[in-house]
Formats: sequence, C-alpha cells, structure tokens
Amino acid sequence: MTEPVSRALLSVSDKTGLIPFAQSLVSMGIELLSTGGTARALAEAGLPVIEVSSVTGFPEIMDGRVKTLHPAIHGGLLGVRANAEHTAAMSSHGIRPIGLLVVNLYPFEATVAGGASWEDTVENIDVGGPAMIRAAAKNHGDVTVIVDPADYDVVAAELAAGRTTTLATRRNLAAKAFARTASYDAAISQWFGGQSSDPLGGYFATGGAKLQGLRYGENPHQTAAFYASPGRAFGIAAARQLQGKELSYNNINDTDAALECLSEFTGGSQATCVIVKHANPCGVAVGSSLVEAYRKALACDPVSAFGGIIALSDPLDAATAAVITELFTEVIIAPYVDEKAIEIVARKKNLRLLLLEGRPISGSGLSVKSVGGGLLVQTRDIMSVDAMDLKVVTKRQPTASELNDLRFAFRVAKHVKSNAIVYAREGATVGIGAGQMSRVDSARIAARKNEDVSREAGLERPSILGSVVASDAFFPFPDGLLQAAEAGATAVIQPGGSMNDDEVIRAADEKGLAMVFTGIRHFRH
Repeated sequence: MTEPVSRALLSVSDKTGLIPFAQSLVSMGIELLSTGGTARALAEAGLPVIEVSSVTGFPEIMDGRVKTLHPAIHGGLLGVRANAEHTAAMSSHGIRPIGLLVVNLYPFEATVAGGASWEDTVENIDVGGPAMIRAAAKNHGDVTVIVDPADYDVVAAELAAGRTTTLATRRNLAAKAFARTASYDAAISQWFGGQSSDPLGGYFATGGAKLQGLRYGENPHQTAAFYASPGRAFGIAAARQLQGKELSYNNINDTDAALECLSEFTGGSQATCVIVKHANPCGVAVGSSLVEAYRKALACDPVSAFGGIIALSDPLDAATAAVITELFTEVIIAPYVDEKAIEIVARKKNLRLLLLEGRPISGSGLSVKSVGGGLLVQTRDIMSVDAMDLKVVTKRQPTASELNDLRFAFRVAKHVKSNAIVYAREGATVGIGAGQMSRVDSARIAARKNEDVSREAGLERPSILGSVVASDAFFPFPDGLLQAAEAGATAVIQPGGSMNDDEVIRAADEKGLAMVFTGIRHFRH
C-alpha cells in the first residue's frame, strides 16, 4: 500500500481552484511546498507554505529559469518507496518524499496565440514543470500528479479517505500528465517549425487539449473525442454552441468542411451560404442578402440539403433563420446571431446553433491525416484562385460574367472531394459532382442532379444551361469537357497540365467554349 501523502509540491500558472484545494490539503495535515507566484498566492490566503528554495538550499536564479531542477526535489518525486536502495539514498542525502505534485505549465500556447515576440514566447517555454511532471508520472506507483485543475476534487475526495489515492487514479493521472507534456512539446515544436525553413523535419509532433468527449465516432461502435490543436484557435475548434443537441463526430467533421469552403469567400461584398452534406458542399451561393444566398444555395440540391450543415458569412438574422428552419438541418454556424433569430432557432430544440464570434474561420499551418502505421502531414491548401495566373487557352475569351462565375466555381471545387466537377451560374452552384473515380462520371452526375432538381421544380429547361464548369484537376481526355458542354456549360476552368491539353483545347474550340487554365490543382481526398 502506498504511503500516506505527507508533502505536496504546488507550482501552477493557472491558479483556478488552487486555494480551496490547498486548504483541503492543509486540513489533512499535508505540508505544502511551492515556488514563486504560487507560494505568494498560498501565503496571501493565509496558508502555511514552504518555499522550494529552503528545501534545495539554493535560491531561484536566472529570472526563475532554475528553481526546481535539484535532487532534493526530483529525488523526492522519483524515489521508489519500496526500493531499499532508493530509500537509503534519500535518507543519506536528507531527501524527503513528495507524494503529490500539482503543476500546470507556463502558458506557451496562449502566448503564441497572443502574438508575443520571439523573446517572450521563448521565455514561456517551461523546463522545470515538464521535468517534474514526467518524474512524478513515472513514479506513479508512489506519487499522484495533477496537471489539470479539473482533477482537484477527485484527488481531494480520495485523500480525505486516508491521505492516499488509488493506483487506478494515479495511473489515469499519469497518462494525462504524459499526454499534457507531449502536447506541450508538440506546440513548441510546431511553433519552432513554423519559424524555420524546414517545417517538416526529421520528427513530427502533434497533440491537443480535449474539448469534449463524443458519444461515438463515425459509427456507433467507434469511440471518439474532439481535441483542439495547439496554437491559435480557429474554425470549428473556436466555435461556441448556443443551443441544440451535443455535437457528434460527423457534425464536427461536416461543419469543418463547411467552414473551409466558406473561408474562400470571406471579405467579399456579398453574403455567402455554404450547405454541406457528408463533408461535400451540396449548395454554395452568394447574394445581396443572407436569405437570398441561402435560397440560391438550397436550390442547387434541396434533397441532399436535408439534414445538412449550413455555414453563413454574415450574422444570422430573423428572416434567414425563419427560412432555414423550414427544412430539417443539423447545424447552423455563423459569426453572430441576433436575438430574434435565436428565438426562432430555439423552436427547433435539437438544431445545433454555433457562433464563431469574430474568430477566424480558417487558418494556415499544417494538415495531418492518420494512415495505417503513421501520419501524412502537409501544409494546408490556402491557395486562392485570386492569386493564380489565369490563362485563356481557347479562341473565345470568357465574358466578364463568365469569368466571375469561373472563379466562384473553382473556389467551390477546391472543397469538393476529387474527382470534382462544379457547375455554377450567377454566383451559385447549379450542379456538383463529387468523389467519383472518373471525372466524366462526376460531370454526368452533377448534370443529372441538376436535371432532377429542375424537373421537380417544374422548370421548362435545366438551369445548368448557360452555366460555367470547374474541374479540380485537369481533364485527361476531352470526354469530361464534352459532357459539360452537352449539359449546357459555356465556359470551363481547370488546372491544365495534361498530355492531352491540345486535344482538350481543340474540343473546347469546336464547341465554342471559353476555357481558362489556372496552373494549380485542388485534389481533396
């Protein structure tokens, strides 16, 4: 059985809940050791506290960089109580055991997020804290380690029963401690990598803080949780839920896809609506008002939009909320929501309403995907069509209206699973073909879905006539382009670069199409 805890070392940057927890320790007769600001906070609360410097016999030096890195501390954490050699060494060197360590680290991630200078950021790299945490976690057979104030109550309750904790609790806390130091080091590593000429060096570290446990993963038999990446919070990880059921794994994944697509249209003069189903846009549009943008986006594929995710560029108003809630929707995410809109959405109690509240909806950095036995890591695709050198390769030049729609369609195609084909007209998608093994099949599916929608809406002819078409990668043969021309497209945007580009260009000229090459592709798998 583990010895009762007689001494605890507390050194925290986040002092949430510290004083009540320390008071409970003192009431049990546990001696408190502490450092710097934590010791001052404890003393100001009237609690008896021993400065670590009086234990080590050495003052804090170098602006606090060196204070706990001493055998009197690490010996007290690492000494195995049941090991006679360890206890003899502790006795001969006057090292007393430390049974409880409470440490949370210098706020490195928050410092980076706040845009601090290089010098300030480096000074917020904790050295002594991770060393103590790892020591205590390694010796979890004898030492309880806390890195999260959320664990104070559990530990206090167990200590109150006999001044010790269970081995199961210590193992759980040790696992959490090692995960915390790993995540902390990952944040530091990625920050340094972002400042260097080689962001993807010989080793790659990743981690994050748990935002929430999830009921299950993609399917009910899978376990899942949602973690925030280290660094500045953006996108779905920065959103605040106002109402509705708990977010699911698929909700989060689909909302992320919607926000990524929406980010292509930020800063524009028009409102934008993106509707996503199963991680693919099924309708995207811009409009003079949010409600207009939503109606245009919905018209692309109202069947697929059922149970979809809606991302909005502008504050959700009552008029738009009223229209959106006419159809079953899983999630609405917007930068802000007015009070009347909140009242309207509240009538659908399960509908999840998320706010970004001024946070960025996308960002640069790295994209990480797990594969069997490893990770695929790449820089995020932040290339915008506005930054591309568009080259007209056909005899006919696109009109100004066609060129606007071509840019719009290519923005959307970037966020459709490859092979991707997007038809657009007047600032709205009118047909989307996603994730097919053949590009020509994507072109056919997009046109067919448009015809189905047009037929159900009672239109005399498919609205795809007069549209433009975007392909996320080059047409390897003319067949995909000819399919788009047959459907009614008048202009094409694609990366180019195929061995058969000349043949594809000839086919476009024969059909009277205008075609633009971007020189950049947007595969998305």
